[in-house]
Amino acid sequence: MKCDDATHVCDKTQYKEAGLFDKLMLKVHLLMCTLCRGYAKRNTKLTETIKSANIKTLRPEEKQRIKTKLQNEIKNGHNS
Repeated sequence: MKCDDATHVCDKTQYKEAGLFDKLMLKVHLLMCTLCRGYAKRNTKLTETIKSANIKTLRPEEKQRIKTKLQNEIKNGHNS
């Protein structure tokens, strides 16, 4: 497995999208490659940090309301 492939599989693994064979090949690659091992460690830490941040976002209908209002403002030339 090349490093580019390993980082891609690492990303897929973080989002539980990687298959069993890919995960096995990644583990073998990580045993041999310190650069990818570091990438995997940082990727895991980033995912954990984001999950623990408890970020509040707008509901989809609120986002749509703002988007529609902005589009109307631009369309009517009130973009000041």
